[in-house]
Amino acid sequence: MIDFSKERWIRIKEDACKWWKGDLERPLIQVRLKGNEPGRPVPELPYNEFIPQYDLNVPAEAIIDRWDYEFCCTKFLGDAFPNFCPNLGAGVIAEFLGSRLEDRDDTVWFHPVENFDPASTSLKCNKDSIWFRRLNEVIQAAVECWNGRVQISLTDIGGNLDILASLRGSQELAMDIFTDPENVKRLSWEAHEAWWSVYDQTSEIIKDVNPGYTSWASIFSEEPHYMLQSDFCFMIGPEMFEEFVKPELQTTARRLTNVFYHLDGPGQLTHLDSLLEIEDIRGIQWIPGAGQPEIDKWPDVYRKILQAGKLIQIFSSQYSGGFEIMDILADQLGSAKGIVYIVDGDISQQAEAEKLLVKYNFA
Repeated sequence: MIDFSKERWIRIKEDACKWWKGDLERPLIQVRLKGNEPGRPVPELPYNEFIPQYDLNVPAEAIIDRWDYEFCCTKFLGDAFPNFCPNLGAGVIAEFLGSRLEDRDDTVWFHPVENFDPASTSLKCNKDSIWFRRLNEVIQAAVECWNGRVQISLTDIGGNLDILASLRGSQELAMDIFTDPENVKRLSWEAHEAWWSVYDQTSEIIKDVNPGYTSWASIFSEEPHYMLQSDFCFMIGPEMFEEFVKPELQTTARRLTNVFYHLDGPGQLTHLDSLLEIEDIRGIQWIPGAGQPEIDKWPDVYRKILQAGKLIQIFSSQYSGGFEIMDILADQLGSAKGIVYIVDGDISQQAEAEKLLVKYNFA
C-alpha cells in the first residue's frame, strides 16, 4: 500500500500555498527514497518510464498497477508526494499534430513531417491519434485506481517552438524564422491553441479527484500550474526571442496561476533577463546541462532569479556532493527560502535526509 495519508496531503497543500505566496520561511524539500517495503506482490509487467515502451495491447490498468507498485516501494519524506506523470515523450503534442512517434530504448523521438511547408500548413490536434487516445486511457485508469491518493500530472506537452521544431526540424525552423517569419508566427499561435486544447481536455479528466496541479517537474500547486519551456531558444538571439517567443509565453503564463520556466543550458542564459520581466512566470528551473559545471557554480544565475522575486527549483541529480548543496546555496544566496529541492535516493539515506529536513525546519 502507498505510504501516504490524507493528513499528509493537507500539509502538502498548506505549505505549497505558503511557498508560492512567499510566506513559507523555509525551502520545500521533497525526498523520495526507493527501497521501502511495498507490502504487495511484484507485478509481472516491468517498469518503464515512457508509456510508449509498453505495447499497445498492454491494458492501461496494468501500467497503472506497475506504477502503484513503484509508489509502494517509495518512502515520501518532507514535502514529497506520490506524483504520476503519464510520460509519452517531451512535447508529445507534436505527434497529435502529425509527427511520427518512435519509441527508443531510453527515450521517445518525434520525426519531422515530410514535405512540411509552413506557408500551406495549418495545425490542428488529431484527437483520434493513437497516442492521444492512449494518453487518455492511461489517465482514466489512474483516476479510477487512485481516486485522489496520487497526484496525476499533466503530460509533457512541450513548448511552442519546440513543437514546431519537432514537426519541421530545428535547422529548417531556424531558417524559416528568417525567410518566412509571418508563417512561423501564425503556426506558433496555432500550436498555442493546440497546446491549450490538450491541457484543458486532460485537466478535465483529473480535476474532480486530483489534489492539485503538477507537471513532470513535480512542483505541487493547488491552482493551475505548468513548467513552460522553449528549448529551441538556444538557437536564436534576444531580438528574435522578444518577437517569436516572449508574447506566447506571456499569454500562457497569464492564463495559468503558478508558472515555472525550464531554462535549459547556457545558450538560454541570454534570455534570462527577458524571462524575468514576465510577471506571471513565478519561478525558474535552471538546468546547466551535460558537460557544464554543477549547480553550486552558478550563484550569479540564482541571485538574479531571487532578486527578480522569482522562485527556484533544483534536483539532487544536479549536484554530486549530496545534501550539502542546500547549505552551499543558502550561504551563496543568504537563505534557502524560495527553493524547492527534489531529492531522489535510496532508503539507506533516510537518516541523512531526516537530518536535512530538521535542519531546514520541516517539523
